[in-house]
Amino acid sequence: MIRDVNAKTGTINGVRKTSIITLLAAIAAMPAAAAETAVKASTPARSDLSGFYVGGHFSSVAGRSNWSSSGASGTIDLFSPLQAFRGTGSFTIGLQAGYDLQLASRWLLGVEWDLNSPNQLGGTTSFAAPAAPRSYQDQVLLSGTVRGRLGYALAGSLPYATAGFAWRYDRLLLGGDGGATADETALLWRLGWAAGAGVDVPLSPTWSARLEYLATGFGSDTARFSLTGQQAESDMLTHSVRLGLNYRLGEDLASSDVFTKGIDALELDRFAFHGQTTFTWQYAPGFHAPYTGTNSLKPNQARETFDATFFVGAKLWDGAELWVNPEIDQGFGLSGTFGVAAFPSAESYKVGSDYPYARLPRYFMRQTIDLGDATETVQGGPNQFAGKQSADRIVITAGKFSVGDLFDVNKYAHDPRVDFLNWGLADAATFDYAADAWAFTYGAAVEWYTGAWTVRGGVFDLPASPNSTDLDPAFGQFQIIGELEHRHELWGLAGKLLVTGFLNRARLGNFNDAVRLAQATGTIPSTADVRRYTSKTGVSASLEQQLTADVGLFARAGFSSPNLEANAFTDSDRTLSAGLSVSGRLWGRADDTLGVGGLLNHISAARIAYLDAGGLTAIVGDGRLPNPGNEQVIEAYYSLPVYSWRLTADYQFIANPAFNRDRGPVQTIATRLHTQF
Repeated sequence: MIRDVNAKTGTINGVRKTSIITLLAAIAAMPAAAAETAVKASTPARSDLSGFYVGGHFSSVAGRSNWSSSGASGTIDLFSPLQAFRGTGSFTIGLQAGYDLQLASRWLLGVEWDLNSPNQLGGTTSFAAPAAPRSYQDQVLLSGTVRGRLGYALAGSLPYATAGFAWRYDRLLLGGDGGATADETALLWRLGWAAGAGVDVPLSPTWSARLEYLATGFGSDTARFSLTGQQAESDMLTHSVRLGLNYRLGEDLASSDVFTKGIDALELDRFAFHGQTTFTWQYAPGFHAPYTGTNSLKPNQARETFDATFFVGAKLWDGAELWVNPEIDQGFGLSGTFGVAAFPSAESYKVGSDYPYARLPRYFMRQTIDLGDATETVQGGPNQFAGKQSADRIVITAGKFSVGDLFDVNKYAHDPRVDFLNWGLADAATFDYAADAWAFTYGAAVEWYTGAWTVRGGVFDLPASPNSTDLDPAFGQFQIIGELEHRHELWGLAGKLLVTGFLNRARLGNFNDAVRLAQATGTIPSTADVRRYTSKTGVSASLEQQLTADVGLFARAGFSSPNLEANAFTDSDRTLSAGLSVSGRLWGRADDTLGVGGLLNHISAARIAYLDAGGLTAIVGDGRLPNPGNEQVIEAYYSLPVYSWRLTADYQFIANPAFNRDRGPVQTIATRLHTQF
């Protein structure tokens, strides 16, 4: 089943925007059901709405921007429809916080602040120029408002009007003409107004749902392009429909336990809402690097990543669930996630951004068919309703999610938000599972649980080209995965063994072909020049085993086709990893965890020859490889609770980064802060 398993090591959308709107709009249609299904403590919703609150929202946005520059002018349409296989569209995900004061007359006065991260909000247009056509682009990077609210508390809802100030931070691009005039970028702050109306509906004593319309307007502002001395004037008007949830903190923040115990998840009979956020900082000090290539790891650098995810679920019918996971991401991996095949942070995507941006990495349906009596209790959590299920069952999952949500799962080493950070310890490095650059894809999987065994199988869409941000819209490139799981006990201690195999049918480059072509043409080899439709296979095994009540062992081994480039993961033809997870109960700190793991990552002679000739893969490439060697990694982490958060310190030692004995060894240190509700 899909839980809160981070899939960053592998990217966006799944059932269509209308499904998301339908799901969230259903919240606003629940006033009558709210009292019947209000959070597990069936207490009536609060009649006094005074106090502080925090929340999140999803917005669909449309608008336009009028611009003029160098005698040219035009209008940019800011609306972009959802591109399912690219994961792009004109939507935003935001956070809000505010304070309400309810008067005895039932009128409510409030103030609210929000911050919004867009997925894709902007546009590009062309205009005529003396030398050649040029382009003008406006892209919104961040936006927000500070508004007052005036509402009236009815028995089951709070209609309100809102107005105030709005701000927006844009990146403008004035395209070159292909000659003496080059592209130039300018950043622009906009200040304007915001106005709208909405309705809040109570779901529980602390949670409420919201539907809101909001317009924002910005007068003409001027951006100056310093290199060419040109300037551009533009205004902007947007309209958005927002669906959101708010969590009430009460009037006295000093006495609230939300800062120590965290937010309580919303779990109704047919609706659930959970969330998580993770911040990771990683540093690589100086190391031996006599030469550096395009895809080399750079010494003396630090990078950070941040993400916040909402898990929104609805029960559709008996055994059927729909889940949508809006997410905000920001940051980069070390060297832009280049330079080590067993990359040291699985909290880093293969794409990055200085500014937070919105995504819809998961939206999927799950159908559970019980084959016996409901004997197992299921705890509610991210992407999982609380309830009961039979030990023998069939589970069908379809939509957009990560292959790693279901396959190659190991409870001691699989989630970089709480355990090991290294790619090669979170997953089998040879498991080239279907994914876009953010590690998500469309597909369907079936799981059959019977006794101590589980059989899994799935079909998934591959990227349009290896390690790209776009998935194949025709499903012409696909992956078939099969997995056999056996659960057992040794001397009364639980364990699990997995065997996973995959077949990829895709356009891939062969390293031998690329080197031969480069030698014949006197060029640097590139797998992009020799890609053809072919098959790639691989198999891996995973073991998790309790050694004592406080010590767990994990191990993985894998093999994949040695002469073909990676479809969506990383460079590895053979891999072996193992480690221990130790509970702090052994030294009197039951909530702490110590993890220690090691990894050996091997590539074939064909890939070595390709890298030595100057070829680049999606992850590595030092420009040459005269002294190859296996990548060897040791990672240790210590995790402990700090109120409602988990703080982790992480250390990694990496010998032969990018399979290169001439560079390194590399040492990294990291800290991670994570919380969820």
